[in-house]
Amino acid sequence: MTVDIPTRQHVVKHNRPRRTAEGDAFSLFTITALRLAGRLTAAGDELAKAAGQTSARWQVLAGARSGAHSVAQIARLLGVARQGVQRLADALEGDGLITYVDNPLHQRAKLVKLTEEGESRLALIETAQAEWADRLGQSFATAEMEAALAVMTRLIETLDTEIDQA
Repeated sequence: MTVDIPTRQHVVKHNRPRRTAEGDAFSLFTITALRLAGRLTAAGDELAKAAGQTSARWQVLAGARSGAHSVAQIARLLGVARQGVQRLADALEGDGLITYVDNPLHQRAKLVKLTEEGESRLALIETAQAEWADRLGQSFATAEMEAALAVMTRLIETLDTEIDQA
């Protein structure tokens, strides 16, 4: 017995929701932004590799630079879960790259501060990043980058507002 699949396919209907032209444009933008995020993470991992770090660890090191942020504050700045930043901060502390110091505003939420070795590693990464940014930046006019930044910033603010209202 053979099954004639092509003749049965008409039964399956794809009821995709219809979007406005703006909704289609936004959807395409988000898909492209996610693709870009993956590539930026991979590039960041490559830039941080010489310092023995990853993009995620680099972000926490940069957040610790001022010594004035708690793990929760760094997580909010990065737009990620506090638990993930805590895990990374604990690993960085174990490697001697950050230390926890007392927070005058909160007894339990310690502040994250770079050690000398952490500052050295961060400086190494930032030197590589500056060269990389200058090289890639040559492909775009400053106005193009400023316009893209404005759209991204506005989208972040819109999403934050929507999340706060939920």
